[in-house]
Order: sequence, then C-alpha cells, then structure tokens
Amino acid sequence: MSALSYYTPEGFKKLKEELDFLKTIERPRVSAQIAEARDKGDLSENAEYDAAKEAQGLLEMKISKMEDLMANARIMDASQMDTSKVFVLSTVRIRNQKNGQELKYTLVAEQEADLKLGKISVSSPIGKGLLGKTVGDVAEITIPNGTLALEVLEITR
Repeated sequence: MSALSYYTPEGFKKLKEELDFLKTIERPRVSAQIAEARDKGDLSENAEYDAAKEAQGLLEMKISKMEDLMANARIMDASQMDTSKVFVLSTVRIRNQKNGQELKYTLVAEQEADLKLGKISVSSPIGKGLLGKTVGDVAEITIPNGTLALEVLEITR
C-alpha cells in the first residue's frame, strides 16, 4: 500500500481522467496489437508480439499504480485550510535570504507539480523544507550547491 497523497479537486479529476483513458482507450489498443501480432504466425520468433506483450505489461503496471494512487488519495479543500503553518495546498510567499529575491509557491502533490504555474511538490527539497513552518520562520534547505535560507513571509490558501 502506498502513502496518502493529497490532491486538489482539479488534480484528482485529471488523475481519474487519465486512468479512464488508459483503461478504455489504451488497454483495448494494446490488446488489438497483441491479437494482430499473434495472427502473424510463430510466436517464438515474433518481435511484434513480444513488443506488444511488453507494452501490455507496462500499461497494466501504470494502471495498477494509478489505481493505488486514487485509492490512497485525499482531496483537499483549500477553503478549510489553516494558514498559521505551511501545509499541502498552502500558498507561501518566501524570500531568499542570500539574494533578497521573493518567490511565491503553492505546495501540491507530486503529480500536480508544475513550476511554470508556481506549484511545487511537497516531496521536493523546498517543499519538504517549508512544511510546518510559520510566518517569520527560516527554512534551511540543503541543495546540491549548498544551503538555501528561505524566510516565510506569508501563508495563504
């Protein structure tokens, strides 16, 4: 069993849509490839058949993983969140103490992370470092080229 994952309603809907696509479109497509390759004769020397069977195995593994994610998913309601500390789905305004640069991130589940949209994973080094911090706290985060000191300026939903 995997650990709990926290999703926004939109993120959970996207996960469900992807799983439905894999089950209703991709699974039948891979099955058809296997049947087509099987019809070509000797299976012991049939590379198309082997490739199709491997693709089926990978697809089934992905479906299983996604089903596990959904079974352990918790949908977060940002309107009910406590803003006294940084949690999953908190939007945090921080300042890099080294260069004074201010950044704003929303902490999300790994599957919803999108840096272009300002969404970082709670399992990323910065996300882990910010969890549980309050306004005024400084998160010391170890990164490949040293330590990053990020001051929490504001926590919102």
